[in-house]
Amino acid sequence: MNRIEKTFIELKEKNRKAFVPYLMAGDGGLGSLNERLLILENLGAAAIEVGIPFSDPVADGPVIQQAGIRSLKNGTSLRTVIDEIKKARTKISVPLLLMTYLNPVFSYGIEQFVNDIQEAGIDGCIIPDLPIEEEDLIVPFLNEVNIELIRLVTMSTPLERISMISKLGKGFLYTVTVKGITGERKEYGIELKSFLKTVNEISSIPVLAGFGISNEEQIKELSSYCDGVVVGSKIVELFEKNDLEAMKRLISVLQEDLSIS
Repeated sequence: MNRIEKTFIELKEKNRKAFVPYLMAGDGGLGSLNERLLILENLGAAAIEVGIPFSDPVADGPVIQQAGIRSLKNGTSLRTVIDEIKKARTKISVPLLLMTYLNPVFSYGIEQFVNDIQEAGIDGCIIPDLPIEEEDLIVPFLNEVNIELIRLVTMSTPLERISMISKLGKGFLYTVTVKGITGERKEYGIELKSFLKTVNEISSIPVLAGFGISNEEQIKELSSYCDGVVVGSKIVELFEKNDLEAMKRLISVLQEDLSIS
């Protein structure tokens, strides 16, 4: 069983929901990655999404874009991140998800990429510019080593397609909560809540909400309609400010208040 599946089974048994933070690898120096992964795990992350800096990040908002630029200036590459995660893996027990784009994977070489992330202990990949119609480029290789492709749906995805996409995966379904790129949002409309509720009813796997979630109130509210949240820009911002107390408060609110019972 993949480590992601196991985690969601354990969360369900405990009547809890998932907090999945995102961090940009190499922001603050690649040497900080190990320490930051440990911080997030110790604060209660159910899994951790590790971003790969890329020069054309079409899904990323300003905060994550700037983190990617800082990381690239530090000399970070897909290969150096994989090497660093391989060293960190012996100390990290939660699932690790690699968030990247198609071009870096093509440049690296698909089979070599899959072999190396498997050796590094990666459990899942998020590739937002990979449509399901082109998944055969990489999914057969991922399946061979039990690495899950985490697929995304948006508010413009037809319901039939959401059902089809959810049936392809075993990890979780990443539901994009905004019409646009990542980054903080002041509020969400009724349309999103209805959409999350519908996706949760349709999906055969756990549903997580992500994009634009930045405070305790949003985490509480959106998690009531699905199985957890992914928080990216706010975590990146708090790491840059070295504000670990605020990060602790953000995650602890979920741990204390989002249990189902």
